[in-house]
Amino acid sequence: MPSRIRTTTLPSGEAVPVLGQGTWKMGEDRRRRADEVPALRLGLDLGITLIDTAEMYASGGAEEVVAEAIAGRRDETFLVSKVLPSNASRAGVMRACESSLKRLATDRIDLYLLHWPGTVPLSETVEAFEALKVAGKIRHWGVSNFDTDEMEDLVGLPSGGNVQTNQVLYNLSRRGPDFDLAPWCRKRGIPLMAYSPVEQGALARNARLEAVAVRHNATAAQIALAWAMAQDGVIAIPKASRQEHVRQNTAALDIRLTSEDFVELDRAFPPPTRKRGLEMI
Repeated sequence: MPSRIRTTTLPSGEAVPVLGQGTWKMGEDRRRRADEVPALRLGLDLGITLIDTAEMYASGGAEEVVAEAIAGRRDETFLVSKVLPSNASRAGVMRACESSLKRLATDRIDLYLLHWPGTVPLSETVEAFEALKVAGKIRHWGVSNFDTDEMEDLVGLPSGGNVQTNQVLYNLSRRGPDFDLAPWCRKRGIPLMAYSPVEQGALARNARLEAVAVRHNATAAQIALAWAMAQDGVIAIPKASRQEHVRQNTAALDIRLTSEDFVELDRAFPPPTRKRGLEMI
């Protein structure tokens, strides 16, 4: 277990871990559930209590995996799920949330996100989120895959300032948010949730990261995670379907990158010098 589970703070004032557990692609094959559920449970044992899922993942199958993993441990879990933009109307959000709650076997979602911008007026989705809060179905809400201009539009809406996070593709090889989105969110105290922080495993095989990893007796994947978690106001949510992978991710919390490391990583993965469109996978 890491010496201390580091946290960041939501605009609401609630502290959440800077390392969470992602579930994208979980629940797609029932034969893998025997690995997926124990992996999530081990993460909880190690203090990685934020679990991120979505109604889209395996068409709800990932939420069912999460339900099994957190059974009897709901109160220690900070549960994040997402609604599809096709369900983002007021009535659609209500139905989608009820379906997610049923699959998750819980009475509340701690943080409910709009998965990406869609065609439903954002004001309508925000109104639905606020109604769910009043009903006690969700505790907080946020967004995912929103670029800076979209965040500006959001916070300009009535109750839009209640947004708690923006979950985006962000890692050493996808540093576009560093130009404007990350500073914009940081200035307003809105954490970024970094999905695919190891670029779906691609950074785990990167020679430039391995050179830094040697100095820390770590793996390239752990260095990629440590870098993401070292960024102010960033929550990394890697997926780990095996217990050993969970242990390795958790150990990255104890890595303290040096100024020399950051210089080397910036040289290998240069920060953006101009605006780039927000990437998604």
